Amino acid sequence: MVADSLGEEMDKIPMTPHGADVLREELDRLKSAERPRIIKAIAEALEQGDLRENAEFQYAKEEQGFIEGRILEIENKLSAAQIIDVRDIVRSGKVIFGVTVTVVNLEDGKESVYKIVGDDESNLKLNKLSVYSPIARALVGKEIGDVAAVKTPNGDVELEIQSIEHL
Repeated sequence: MVADSLGEEMDKIPMTPHGADVLREELDRLKSAERPRIIKAIAEALEQGDLRENAEFQYAKEEQGFIEGRILEIENKLSAAQIIDVRDIVRSGKVIFGVTVTVVNLEDGKESVYKIVGDDESNLKLNKLSVYSPIARALVGKEIGDVAAVKTPNGDVELEIQSIEHL
């Protein structure tokens, strides 16, 4: 647990090493490229004089606010990150954060492979599920051969765990 400025405890944010690297790269790009670019754009807009009707200035100020907000958001996430490398964790045979799990939908026989990751890394198109998603929550703690019931808008779906890999 990390304490914030009010002394309250904040939850750690689970993250894979890759997810942390992606955030660090974005932070570096924002600080080294985007921030200087927008400062230059604001300076150029200021040179044009009357700011009340200067659309470039207004846009640059809005963009600066977004960039600074995103920098703060990433810094906060990284400071609260609990980086978990599943390759360093002893295999328990259970679905845990960071594993890659192969499941079969018992209704239609369709096989799917998912990696259980943090919120910032989740991307259904890449089969990366947030550890907080309904599917991941149903799978965590289960073992090969177990069946997980996932509540969906179209009713419950049963997924049988075929394999669990620490990749």
